[in-house]
Amino acid sequence: MALQKYKSKRKFTKTPEPSGKSAKKNLWRFVVQKHQASHLHYDFRLELPEDVVTGDIVLKSWAVPKGVPQDFGIKHLAVAVEDHPVEYINFKGVIPKGEYGAGTVKIFDKGKYQLLDIGEKSLKFRLAGKKLKGNYVLFNLEGKNWLIFKSKK
Repeated sequence: MALQKYKSKRKFTKTPEPSGKSAKKNLWRFVVQKHQASHLHYDFRLELPEDVVTGDIVLKSWAVPKGVPQDFGIKHLAVAVEDHPVEYINFKGVIPKGEYGAGTVKIFDKGKYQLLDIGEKSLKFRLAGKKLKGNYVLFNLEGKNWLIFKSKK
């Protein structure tokens, strides 16, 4: 079941994106990709289990129209999107016109993270990237809509 939605949206004979598969070991990495598609946005991705039963590791993913905030007190919308394969953590390139997500993908930042807490409606974690550092919260508003913000603790 892992990555079925991701694979159904792409034609891997036409796109350079990795077809990938889930991993079995979490390396606790994150990536933020700057994605110039129909609209500029950022994709925030955390290596996390797709399913606690199978233990398959994927990149849990959110589209963040205004990017991940680097300062306290700023909250940005983050919309949950389909899980991506772990290999996507290094993806940069051009998704061809006519394909899902067509446009240029660049890596804005990447690094390691530490999971601090998982609540019913939130994830708390510490990022250790080149640009993004410190404690962050992803808070679920409803359905696919989340807020992402930098927290003081």
